[in-house]
Amino acid sequence: MGHLLEYSGIVTKTRAMESRLLSPGQFQELASLHTIPEAVEYLKKNTAYAETLESLEPTQLHRGNIEKLLTQSLYRDYTKLYRFCGQKQRKFMELRLKSYEIDLIDYCLRIVINHYKRPFDLHYKKEFFDRYSQLSIDRLITSRTTDELVENLKGTEYYDPLKKLQDAQKVTLYDYDLALELYFFTTLWKARKKMLKKEDLELYERDCGSQIDLLNMQWILRAKKYYNMKPADIYLLIIPIHYKLSTAQIKEMVEAAGIEELQTLVSQTRYGRQYHFQKNPDMEQMYSECLHHLYLIDRRRNPYSIAAVNTYLFLKEEEIKKLTTTLECIRYGLSPGETMTYVGGRTQ
Repeated sequence: MGHLLEYSGIVTKTRAMESRLLSPGQFQELASLHTIPEAVEYLKKNTAYAETLESLEPTQLHRGNIEKLLTQSLYRDYTKLYRFCGQKQRKFMELRLKSYEIDLIDYCLRIVINHYKRPFDLHYKKEFFDRYSQLSIDRLITSRTTDELVENLKGTEYYDPLKKLQDAQKVTLYDYDLALELYFFTTLWKARKKMLKKEDLELYERDCGSQIDLLNMQWILRAKKYYNMKPADIYLLIIPIHYKLSTAQIKEMVEAAGIEELQTLVSQTRYGRQYHFQKNPDMEQMYSECLHHLYLIDRRRNPYSIAAVNTYLFLKEEEIKKLTTTLECIRYGLSPGETMTYVGGRTQ
């Protein structure tokens, strides 16, 4: 009864918001369009993005501007949910925010490392980050080197893990990205017991733990398939957390003699068996399908729990990625069938 009362308001809110997400049929209709202006007009007339895209002028109809507005719609939804949350639920929302912070730092690292002439375009994120985040966009946009960027993170939790890299030689963007990913997931895993209790903790462990397992398998496969990395180097990539994958299973995959052997080992895991990896050895698709399934099952089994918020934000983030991909496919003139293949042919 306590959980019902605690979550009744937020559950009602997430259900109302989820009813406004795009249906599979709407994605198919979008995929059949031929130009970006047609697609934007469709979104304005037929979806909840009407208000989001209302300010878009005909001269601004390119991917960058549209993507900014879609990102702002995610931030608005986060804000709406945050206002409905109680104190305990807000702690979870703060955990969820960390992924947006990591994305922002990644973006800034790419800017300074690649020396872009027009460095930072973050004004559209400023209001949201000023309100909810420990990161200061005003400070980050003054950075011109990685050293300056790291120093501008001083006072945040991301300073120490990145500061350690500054004394190393030949540090690449990949090294920074890896340090952030490892820090992100280990921090989430350590924080879970302090911030969540009972049913919420179990749900979070299942979702976060499964994501870590799947990412570790994905990174092992990529390291072997695309970079021919040695086992000693692959071990450095792995998040040091095992949920349903044992240490022995990870070791077998890292030290597999070839891609075929590795794929066989992946297919024998609980994830590979459930998603028939042997028949369709696509690690990225298995990752997406597994998380999608987990979030929906969690919410169905535990409707009055943190799963209501977690599932909605996942679906919204997934929708924005698919919308961005769909618009890019339209821009390059792909057929409806090809477009639906790229977006997975699935929304909810």
